[in-house]
Amino acid sequence: MITFSIALVLLIIGYIVYGAFVEKVFGPDPNRKTPAIEKNDGVDFMPLPTWRIFMIQFLNIAGLGPIFGAIMGAMFGSSAYLWIVFGSIFAGATHDYLGGMLSIREGGESLPDIIGRNLGMGAKQVMRFFTIVLMILVGAVFVSGPSSILVSLMTTIEKFLLSFDNESMTSFVNGSIFPLFKNSITWFVIIFIYYVCATLLPIDKVIGKVYPLFAIALIFMALGILIMLYVNCPTLPEIWEGLNNTHPKGEDNMPLFPMMFVSIACGAISGFHATQSPLMARCMTNEKHGRPIFYGAMITEGIVALIWAAAANYFFNEHGMDDKIAASLVVKEISVNWLGTFGSVLALLGVVFAPITSGDTALRSARLIVAEFLGKEQKTILSRLVISLPIFALTLGVLVYSVYDNDGFQLIWRYFAWCNQVLSVFTLWAITVYLAKKKKLFIITLIPALFMTMVCSTYIFIAPECMGLSHCISYCLGAVITIVTLISFIAFLKKEYAK
Repeated sequence: MITFSIALVLLIIGYIVYGAFVEKVFGPDPNRKTPAIEKNDGVDFMPLPTWRIFMIQFLNIAGLGPIFGAIMGAMFGSSAYLWIVFGSIFAGATHDYLGGMLSIREGGESLPDIIGRNLGMGAKQVMRFFTIVLMILVGAVFVSGPSSILVSLMTTIEKFLLSFDNESMTSFVNGSIFPLFKNSITWFVIIFIYYVCATLLPIDKVIGKVYPLFAIALIFMALGILIMLYVNCPTLPEIWEGLNNTHPKGEDNMPLFPMMFVSIACGAISGFHATQSPLMARCMTNEKHGRPIFYGAMITEGIVALIWAAAANYFFNEHGMDDKIAASLVVKEISVNWLGTFGSVLALLGVVFAPITSGDTALRSARLIVAEFLGKEQKTILSRLVISLPIFALTLGVLVYSVYDNDGFQLIWRYFAWCNQVLSVFTLWAITVYLAKKKKLFIITLIPALFMTMVCSTYIFIAPECMGLSHCISYCLGAVITIVTLISFIAFLKKEYAK
């Protein structure tokens, strides 16, 4: 618990100290008019209260990643704590803040346009396609994951109702309505209908109204598990005991680098966040609100990931390390055992709302990116529907595959996680180029950009679902790609400064 406690304090200090430093490097202008004021259209561009924007941003980015990803990353041992802390402070939160602020400065631009503005038209077109693919994967993954948890939740509720030994309760549980909600297909349909509404309707009609309620459940979940960690004081791995890879598949099949850095994405750094930040950049009324909204939301997500990594370590110590154990089972067992029936219901709802509130804005982002590419207005519901129908159809196709193929969900999750990190690489390089052009301290994103380039390129060569090459060859090829990228950036700097 000592390492966990230190890590928790470091995340908070990181927001206060390093967050203020990054803000100073960018230099927000409180007198500059924001897109929410200049382009108010009543649909996507509109002023919202800062506290509500923070909640929406936090829920947008806090999907299954900081929970499921942290649980899977915990299998690697205490190294997970270090990656969550330093990744969140120096990479993830910096990435989210600067990406969001660039969107504000450029009139609420979406991520592909930001990348294209700084890395060229070729990168812009690639990122348009890449981002839409990621959004569809998010939409599918974040329907399937919550559905399995909701089925478990209904089983818990069923046991609770039957414990009253009441005839009417028994009749209700065994009736024609309640059993429907113990079927994952029912939840697929309900969640997807909600996605359709959240994608098509103005942002203040659905997302702006329900997110504060979802946030309460999510915060209760995180605080409940955090409090119980200190109440139970379980034996957790400490960093001075070694940073060895404890994954059940071993170092040969699941090397700590780069596998852990892809498994724990949303809890440390995630390119998906940069696709969501423009949604909130279009609703902010002052650039000074950027640090609590963008940097603060990422640090908060890092705290959630840290909590679940610690809880997962407790679970694995009690039940043994097994990579076949579903993350949803870990969530359910910990919630029920630590928080009781009523508390576990609220906690599981918090876990469910996290991915749902990422999936809805993912599809909304996809609609806006496609609309900007085609030059289609989005003020009318018909125009929004025309753009959205193909997106809905593709998402349903991926979702069906994830359900009916035995390894479908695991495969889609791995591709989602890798795509997530690749997107963060492009975003970090775009921000680095922007800072270099503005003669600002670009090293704050250059180092994370180089590191994540090494992570993503090495993963292509070493991962079993990719090339599956030997460790030595994979690391060498990853290093070559990273060095070539650095040389290209240095050449850009020379040309830029020569002007």
